[in-house]
Parts: sequence; C-alpha cells; structure tokens
Amino acid sequence: MAQAYMTETGSGGQGPDRRGSRLRRLLDGWRGDRGIWRRGIILAACAVFLALVMLLHAQIPNRIGNLGSLTETFLPWLGVFVPVLLVLGLVRKSVTALIAVLLPAIVWLNLFGGLLTDKTGTGGDLTVATHNVNAENPDPSGTARDVASSGADVLALEELTASAVPVYEKALASTYKYHSVQGTVGLWSKYPLTGSRPVDIKLGWTRAMRATVDAPAGQVAVYVAHLPSVRVKMEAGFTARQRDKSADALGEAIADERLTRVVLLGDLNGTMNDRALNAVTAQMRSTQGAAGSGFGFSWPASFPMARIDQIMVKGVEPVTSWTLPETGSDHLPIAARVKIDESAS
Repeated sequence: MAQAYMTETGSGGQGPDRRGSRLRRLLDGWRGDRGIWRRGIILAACAVFLALVMLLHAQIPNRIGNLGSLTETFLPWLGVFVPVLLVLGLVRKSVTALIAVLLPAIVWLNLFGGLLTDKTGTGGDLTVATHNVNAENPDPSGTARDVASSGADVLALEELTASAVPVYEKALASTYKYHSVQGTVGLWSKYPLTGSRPVDIKLGWTRAMRATVDAPAGQVAVYVAHLPSVRVKMEAGFTARQRDKSADALGEAIADERLTRVVLLGDLNGTMNDRALNAVTAQMRSTQGAAGSGFGFSWPASFPMARIDQIMVKGVEPVTSWTLPETGSDHLPIAARVKIDESAS
C-alpha cells in the first residue's frame, strides 16, 4: 500500500516524475504520427530563408531601396524570428520544421554569439564619449551636464546648431578646458588639443573634424564624424549615395592619418555590419565588439534598436565600452575606456 501511495503522489505531484510524464505524453502523442515529417514544410522553408538572409546579407543588393544596408542595420533582430519559428514548429508538431529552425539559430549565434558575453575589463588611461545631441534638443544645458558627469576625458558632440553651441560651451567649460567646434560637430577635452581642423567628407558643409589630443600617455588622433542618414526609397536615394560617399571619404582621411593611435567618435548612421562603412570598419575596430557587454544599441533612445553611434579605435586597446543614460536627445550617449600603448607613435 505504501508503495502504491508513493507512486500515485509521485505522478500527480510537482516533482520530476510529473514533468517526465508530461514529456512522455508529448512524445507518445508524436510517436506513430507519420505526418510529423510532412507537416511544416512552409515553416521549414521560412527557416532556411531566414538562415540564408543572415548568412548572405552582404549579397543583398543596395540598388533597390538601399535594402542591403537596411537589412544589415537591423541584422541582429532577425534572431527574434528563431523562437517564433520554434513555437510554430511545436504547435504544428513538425519535426521537419524543428530541424530546419536549427539553421538560422546556428547562423545567428555564429554572427552575434560573441556579443552575448561580457568582455569588459579594468584599467585603461583614457575615457572617451560621443553623443548626437539632436538639433531639436529641448534641454541642451541638461544634456551637456549629463554627458560631462560620465567622467569622459574626451567628449565628442554631433548635430550642434549655431544657437546651441554657446550653451554647450558654457555648460562644459568647468569640466573641459579645451574644445574645438567645426561646423556641426565639436570636441571637448581635459587635455590640450592641437591640429584641430575640419575633415572633408564630401557634403559641402562641415560634419567631421580631426584633432590631436595630448593625453598623458601620448598623442592620439581623434576624429569626430556625423555621416548622413540613409533614406529608404524604391531606388537608391540621394541621401544613401551621399552617406556612402561620405563614409569612403572618412575612411581615406583616417587611412592617411600620420599618427598610429586613432580614435573615431560619432554618429555614423550605420552599424558595423553595414557594408557601406567598409572603408572605415576595415581598418578600425568597435570598442563595443572588443570590450563591451551586449549589443550596446544607441538609437532610438526611447527603444534602442541599432548601434549607429560608434566608437572605433586603431593603435589603442579597448578596455571597456558602455551606453550612458538617456538625455534630451533621440540618441543615447556611448562611452569607452581605452589603453594607450606608450611605445606607439
């Protein structure tokens, strides 16, 4: 009797026996069902298509609607469809669909699995930050105070308007002794700035600059850039071509830089996956990818979906990278700490 009682409570309780019985019932329901291989063919095809889009994203043409760059901007989000397809495959009781779902899951993990681990470190000797402050920012003074409180030694601001520049200069004066504004971008620094000048990125007006920061560990060339945004049209729109042309010009300027230690700060209106930024990304690496935790999405601030604001480095070692709290802008500020190799020149 005691043995029978234990068996009954074990199967009707909440322990491993009950969970095991549920699994057995699920498997028993599928066992002998010949349709489990025939059902879900459309779901399986969708899974294969999703895997191919992620795997061959560089082959998606930009000729129509700038579709390639658009896909690459939001490429990590394609992984959302993997659990959706998994659930649908279970509902349909389709082994074919469930096996096919493994393909996009493996491709996604191969592309972005490394971003799921925490690579942040300690140390470093220079903290940098960048923020697209938004030309329509209702509280530039508050935004300036917020980013200054990050502890950044070097701060880049983009989308500065002529009327707002004096406000930022006044709000940041007590934290940063040196600064330079070139067109709609500016650089503030706790260390001396030399060689400040605009960088021609083929726009007809100034949205990029370069300066040398005389940091205690050595000189660093710092570039600030705000590339044009991409507009999705039935044909590759003018602004898309403009962004691509500007990215190429920025890449050429960085390639010609005489200093070996280079930091790029700015709103590039593209992610590291976007082939339109190849002229830049081919020679620099992202601090978020090298020393961050997670994807570090920066736009839009209310619900970040893409990291189009970037901190990239060449000749310096990223130590840690992070996003800062929301300000009055539609972008989140981002920051990074790097280690300068004093032996480099």
